[in-house]
Amino acid sequence: MTLADLEPELAAVPGTVSVWCGPLGGPPAYARLAGATHYAASTMKVAVLAALYRAAEAGTLALDAPVTVRNDFASALPGAARFGCDRDYDSDREVWDRMGQSVPLRWLAERMIVRSGNLATNLVLSHVGLPAVAEVWRLAGARHSVTARGIEDYAAREAGITNLVTAADLAALLAALATGGLAGPQASRAMLDVLFAQEHREDLAAGLPPGTRLAHKSGWVDGVRHGAAVVFPGDAPPYTLVVCTTTGLATGADRDDPACRLLARIAAASWADRRELASR
Repeated sequence: MTLADLEPELAAVPGTVSVWCGPLGGPPAYARLAGATHYAASTMKVAVLAALYRAAEAGTLALDAPVTVRNDFASALPGAARFGCDRDYDSDREVWDRMGQSVPLRWLAERMIVRSGNLATNLVLSHVGLPAVAEVWRLAGARHSVTARGIEDYAAREAGITNLVTAADLAALLAALATGGLAGPQASRAMLDVLFAQEHREDLAAGLPPGTRLAHKSGWVDGVRHGAAVVFPGDAPPYTLVVCTTTGLATGADRDDPACRLLARIAAASWADRRELASR
């Protein structure tokens, strides 16, 4: 089954299903509602990662600088009280176990992606700053995506300050990261290595053959399930696949989540198309 064959199923999904699939850095071979905005969930962490490595490359931050693990952050809403993350809502307990200790900034960035840690994300974001993340989106050529606040900054959220992505913008971000459009070769390889190591593999990765290399980031909250990846087949050029869903199918139940299974089917269809993607 190819991506085009899936269109009737995707059209019947309640909510919005956005897809961008195509050669790395090229135009899409298949796109569906790729410019529709979705709440970013954890996909925004890729832009934070890129902002950190750009700062390290520029010499304004050191990746191995010690950072004290704390749970106290300034809100993006001017005048609002400081906020913290909920340990029970975080998918990475290891950062919480280091509370009050010093850890390398590089380690926090890895936990932010590999385990999708929320506390780790806010700690990294507090060092790089929101303007640096906005610059990453701009350099990638994003048109509608924005990272305007940290994770669980509820005062900002209630004021309408939020994080948004589109499938097309996430595809542009991943392509820029993978092809050296955001940083030099060493930093680009290092960021790809972090994305290769992501441990949440219940959506896009579940639809690909075992052992397939993919640099990817998942994102989920109630009603939202996203997957963004650069896929590296052994028998075809690499390609970018991004699926963003805002749908009641996304229950947050990991492998039992119907939205996870939908993303896996889309990934399987992209794999069937892999040899033709570059020629479309």
